[in-house]
Amino acid sequence: MEKMKAWSAIPGATPAEKLGSLGVTEGRTLDVRFLDEIARTYGVTVILFFEEDLARTRTLESVQQEFAHSGEFERPYIAVGSFLKFTRENDPSFEQTLREFPLLVELVTVGETRLKNGKTVPYIAGLMPFLNELDVAAPPPK
Repeated sequence: MEKMKAWSAIPGATPAEKLGSLGVTEGRTLDVRFLDEIARTYGVTVILFFEEDLARTRTLESVQQEFAHSGEFERPYIAVGSFLKFTRENDPSFEQTLREFPLLVELVTVGETRLKNGKTVPYIAGLMPFLNELDVAAPPPK
């Protein structure tokens, strides 16, 4: 209920306008922790894709349908909260690493998606950077 109140309080008539009010627009690159905060605060579905082709050419519904019988950690996508929980549990230094080298996610889709029950929810699809593209030798952003 609190998430619905928080979502309703954001200026904008559509999910894309509301998310835009928060600085969340397609093409931007945002810290994965900020995306998690949006998911937790406003009830927005935030999905992180590991495969560029799926993120850019398919709808979430079609990808979810295709991988419906795969386990959560066997799919080419994951909810932002699940990703962070898993990574924090399996790497005690992950939080410190995120502070030093923020994990930046490219936003591919911002809008709404339809759940299995027919209800629509605000949605963000992000593309995770490829590990070989991360420059951990670079100085951290200010």
